[in-house]
Amino acid sequence: MVHTKCREQFYHHRTDDGSFGQIGRFPVADDQVPWSVPLPAYKPVEFTAPFVLKAVWADPELGSEGFSPVWNSLDGKVNRVSHDGAYQVGEDDRPVNLMGRTGVVGRGVLGRWGPNHAADPVVTRWKRDDDGEKVKDDTSGKNVLEFVSIQRKDNGQWAIPGGMVDPGEKVSTTVKREFMEEALDSTGSAKENLEELKSMVEKFFAGGEEVYKGYVDDPRNTDNAWMETVAFSFHDSTGSSVGKFPLHAGDDAASICWMELNRNVSLYASHKDMLEMVVEGLNAH
Repeated sequence: MVHTKCREQFYHHRTDDGSFGQIGRFPVADDQVPWSVPLPAYKPVEFTAPFVLKAVWADPELGSEGFSPVWNSLDGKVNRVSHDGAYQVGEDDRPVNLMGRTGVVGRGVLGRWGPNHAADPVVTRWKRDDDGEKVKDDTSGKNVLEFVSIQRKDNGQWAIPGGMVDPGEKVSTTVKREFMEEALDSTGSAKENLEELKSMVEKFFAGGEEVYKGYVDDPRNTDNAWMETVAFSFHDSTGSSVGKFPLHAGDDAASICWMELNRNVSLYASHKDMLEMVVEGLNAH
């Protein structure tokens, strides 16, 4: 995954009153990203969002009484192990981003120091015409894919309906829980049909193929906190399973749809990279 979206000019964040703010990152050129490249003038901006400091689900500040994290380990129920191998810890006892400089230190809007683990379900089906036949691309001659995409409320970008792995939770559980919450609104409008939805999701998600595990080029990343994910592909080859899902955006999503996958699609973080892996695996357009 390319280390670029976490070096954009501004770091965006939610404020305590629910509005959105931004801070300027210290600029880092492509050739200055690796820690192995000396950069004496590097003065990253210190930032941890106020809501993170108050959140019960987040780590305390380093040095807080009773907080002694064990890096590169399963620390109680909190997984501080990176999918990409052991990371360094600085003299200030802060984990160091494996991929290099981002222009911001602290945790930004992320809850954990070091790796913040997520899980992303890539749910796809073949695009079909009015007669139910698969649609082929005129140029490549390959079948066209559609995937379940949500529009994030925080930045308006389209994304895969994934989310954070809770402490002690299995990734397979996270994938199902997040899809139900974000794509089926299981905690809101779909509460009355919860058991039926659970049964449908359990059956469809019984299969699935891991397509990616590791660092995510996420705009929330900092020098000391970063996103990692495990992405799974769930493909409905006949359209008879996923087609029955009553897609409805959850609280964290502004909208939801079956989106046609093509080269012009712009998606959040590294989600397009994950989809390209699915496309290759299915030999799709």
